[in-house]
Amino acid sequence: MPEIRIRPLTANDRAAWEPLWQGYLTFYKASLTPETTDTTFARLTGGQEPMGGFIAERDGKAIGIVNYVLHRTTWSQKEICYLQDLFTSEEARGHGVGRKLIEAVRQMAEKQGCFRVYWQTHESNLQAQDLYDKVAQKSGFIVYRQPLG
Repeated sequence: MPEIRIRPLTANDRAAWEPLWQGYLTFYKASLTPETTDTTFARLTGGQEPMGGFIAERDGKAIGIVNYVLHRTTWSQKEICYLQDLFTSEEARGHGVGRKLIEAVRQMAEKQGCFRVYWQTHESNLQAQDLYDKVAQKSGFIVYRQPLG
């Protein structure tokens, strides 16, 4: 298998990022307005927000993305890193792409002096959980949500 390259997401990556972003949304049966996708990409790549991402490539083709958010926490004086979105193309699954994307976020967060990296996944996403169980610890917490406006 050709080498997998992980690099920071840039403003020039929109055409490569968007199909993977849409694949992520489809996987979770979600849809967003084009305006929200525009805003999300601008936030990830504009350098003005505590957000960013990485893109995985093989043979010059984008095969995975990860987006993260840095934020404050009441549990430490240091920031914490939320690995918010992780997605690999169908053909990339099972070849270490997700693991490499997680590692890229971990290394970035460590360089930024973060307290920790955390993320969540849906209980039905067993393939992802198989990887996550190997690279991290389950927190034991259950996520609740209250939609607003």
